[in-house]
Amino acid sequence: MQSPPRVPASPARSPSPASRLGWLDASRGLAALVVVFDHSSYTFMADFRRELMPQFNTSRYGIMVFFLVSGYIIPASLERRGCVRTFWIGRIFRVYPLWAAVVTALLALDLLGIAEIRDFGQQSVVTVAVAHATMLQELLGTPSLLLVLWTLSYEMSFYLLVVALFTVRLHGRSAAVAVVLAVLAAASVMAGVALPSSALSGLVGTGPLIVFASIAMGVAICCASAASPVLRVFGGVLGGVLALVLVPFNGTVPLWEDLVILAVMFLGTAVHRAENGQSTWRRAAGTAVTVVACAVGSAYWYGDGDHFTRRGWIVAFLLAVLTFGAGLLSRRRRIPRMLTGLGTISYSVYLLHPVPLAVIDSTIGRRRQDSPALEVAFFAVLLPLCLLTHRYVEAPSQAWGRRLARRVQPP
Repeated sequence: MQSPPRVPASPARSPSPASRLGWLDASRGLAALVVVFDHSSYTFMADFRRELMPQFNTSRYGIMVFFLVSGYIIPASLERRGCVRTFWIGRIFRVYPLWAAVVTALLALDLLGIAEIRDFGQQSVVTVAVAHATMLQELLGTPSLLLVLWTLSYEMSFYLLVVALFTVRLHGRSAAVAVVLAVLAAASVMAGVALPSSALSGLVGTGPLIVFASIAMGVAICCASAASPVLRVFGGVLGGVLALVLVPFNGTVPLWEDLVILAVMFLGTAVHRAENGQSTWRRAAGTAVTVVACAVGSAYWYGDGDHFTRRGWIVAFLLAVLTFGAGLLSRRRRIPRMLTGLGTISYSVYLLHPVPLAVIDSTIGRRRQDSPALEVAFFAVLLPLCLLTHRYVEAPSQAWGRRLARRVQPP
């Protein structure tokens, strides 16, 4: 089968060795550790957690750093390849193998009775499985098998949007996209626009939505990877529209935060373009100021709720942006190997840690009193396990993906 021709990407300067991605690895590694603490503190340090969360939402800190890093890396990966098909191959072999291994392990532990999976209510096994296979389950009215998988639904939506912009040759407008999304987020709060969680699923039904979205996503990816320019544009636009419908109208977080998440990822892209000479630092700075102002303003006007404290969210968000900014300023410095190593295994750390926590909660139970020693011990056990999953699951699957991508790479 003929390989699809490349779509010309914006010219970029080749980065020097000193400006490679070590600072991003360090940022990602730190974010992963904070997310692990956020979840493990339920088990080992519940009292401390209750005091900390209203002041500093550790979960939102970690995921906002992740989203900024993804925004910086993902569009650059597509444009460097210049080929949608090889981009999707790279993403599939990067994300799915470890995801499948972790989900399989959790299901096996549930069958053995030493871990419990979430209750999916009246949803059938088939619809739950299909929703998870798309990785859009959190946007399809299906609770994630593992709590941390919800962020992957937003990552997948971002992939679809990035491909859409690339196929219609608007990928250079990331700063404008970030600003529009951020302004819409703030406007939705000020106008009092609020949608119930998974609103679209409630309107059309979870099952039909899963069937439609999974088919649309498959068609979008296949067409966007085709040789025909018309099919590429059709597939890209279809995937982009799917993401733009699901994120604001069927998300499980408030509408304004749905939009802020996408704005944050496109802010990361705007920073990458400035760093590589595709845009100006003035534009990137203006984008950053707008996104931060709108995000903070949205959280402030949204106010406090049962499961949301605006101070904790705002502090976490600002610290996430500062972490990314500090990493960017240190991009030409030598990053300690330990920090870059944490970044290398960060995906394993992020996906794997809920599994032993589920086993502990189902067997030993959560601590009634804070135990910092057990918290440290959990990290001491988790990180070596993540080194193993990275070496024997992540690294081989990425190598297979690279080999396959080379075979279909257009000349």
